Amino acid sequence: MKNELVIVLDFGGQYNQLVARRVRECNVYCEIYSYKTDLEKIKAMNPKGIILTGGPNSCYEADSPTYSRELFELGIPILGLCYGAQLMMHVLGGKVERADVREYGKTEVIIDKTDSKVFANVSKETICWMSHFDYISQIAPGFEITAHTADCPVAAAENEADKLYAIQFHPEVLHTAEGTKMLSNFVLDVCGCAGDWRMDSFVEESIKQIREKVGDGKVLCALSGGVDSSVAAVLLSKAVGDQLTCVFVDHGLLRKNEGDEVEAVFGTEGNYDLNFIRVNAQQRFYDKLAGVEEPERKRKIIGEEFIRVFEEEAKKIGAVDFLVQGTIYPDVVESGLGGESAVIKSHHNVGGLPDYVDFKEIIEPLRDLFKDEVRKAGLELGIPEYLVFRQPFPGPGLGIRIIGEVTAEKVKIVQDADAIYREEIAKAGLDREINQYFAALTNMRSVGVMGDERTYDYAVALRGVKTIDFMTAEAAEIPFAVLNKVMSRIINEVKGVNRVMYDLTSKPPGTIEFE
Repeated sequence: MKNELVIVLDFGGQYNQLVARRVRECNVYCEIYSYKTDLEKIKAMNPKGIILTGGPNSCYEADSPTYSRELFELGIPILGLCYGAQLMMHVLGGKVERADVREYGKTEVIIDKTDSKVFANVSKETICWMSHFDYISQIAPGFEITAHTADCPVAAAENEADKLYAIQFHPEVLHTAEGTKMLSNFVLDVCGCAGDWRMDSFVEESIKQIREKVGDGKVLCALSGGVDSSVAAVLLSKAVGDQLTCVFVDHGLLRKNEGDEVEAVFGTEGNYDLNFIRVNAQQRFYDKLAGVEEPERKRKIIGEEFIRVFEEEAKKIGAVDFLVQGTIYPDVVESGLGGESAVIKSHHNVGGLPDYVDFKEIIEPLRDLFKDEVRKAGLELGIPEYLVFRQPFPGPGLGIRIIGEVTAEKVKIVQDADAIYREEIAKAGLDREINQYFAALTNMRSVGVMGDERTYDYAVALRGVKTIDFMTAEAAEIPFAVLNKVMSRIINEVKGVNRVMYDLTSKPPGTIEFE
């Protein structure tokens, strides 16, 4: 149920999605909006609380993101984090200046007001994550200092009467030892949220809303066989039954044997009551991608071709009113449609209907969920664990795991290399520990020696990350013996590869996928 809402106003902070994610961990529904959101719209949403994010600017500069004083006079509890804390002080009459000493990283924070509602049951000395150039040199009238550090006199301040709280550090990141407790204190105790937003209620409410929206209309679902589209498909089947047709497009960019596996699960021999259609369109996609190297162009070509195939299938079926897609919240945010995030990459399943499509509307039942929440919804729907915890796979498939031009030869190389990698990870018992892992084909070719002969072949890059929400990620520490076995097998078994590398890049600055 979404009868209680906390909104996050994004001022350009890199952790804005984490703020929302942590609030949801408190079983409180939360959404991200830009700081440019009109005050009347905020009032109309009737939020139980508002959180202001961090950001890269200095609040005292004329062109920096800001908000009017009226926001703080709505009577709604507000928590400012980092830039949000500084902005709160600045707008309400305090003073923010450039600090002599920049604080960055894990810092000991001393809680001065242990009976503060935000710091209830938090240790008097606690480790927090600081990241700021500016500092609050003077608190606004009506506020009191509630925490400090060795170099920061105002690590936190509050006006309890007006329910305004400012925190200089980042409670949303895991480096802040008791951060989740602080956010929980704010949303549950200060805002008075009941904390009753749970996946069972989400599934129940979603089925009800879908039934109301669809009525007696016909629905076409874009089924890729991945976690997101599979959960969306089963959710829709529970809601509208045989009004749903699932179209699985085999675009030739799937993992090894995946087309047959998807058909076995969702087709006539599977356990789901779905109208399942498989479209073999491999050559059609290869032809469209011929000569194309730029990642965004590849994504858009694959996305548009997907829609065209669906449109053709819809015409064969007859009148179709709705198109279902497995869009999830990180897709929305990374496409620049949530908060102040830049467009990191476009997603073929975000952004509305192309003007040539004959559907009334797109249904995106998972649009508000993070990846781990999608998995919870899948389990709630009774989908088997082996499907729910399947490795994430992007809509454009191997098209974005092949750097440069996509060809049938390159697809086979990366399919074979990826199958070996996944097999060895499973053998080592690491398949549930590493949140996402795959092989990608670089466009780098290098000299090697095999069988006393000179080779000039491709380099394969292995990716493995650990993450909670897929908005940030760290490279997984895979044992060297496992990586060595994978390397040896790929070079010996996959024709066209003579070099294997492991990608250590975190997100940010990189993305999890290669393109």
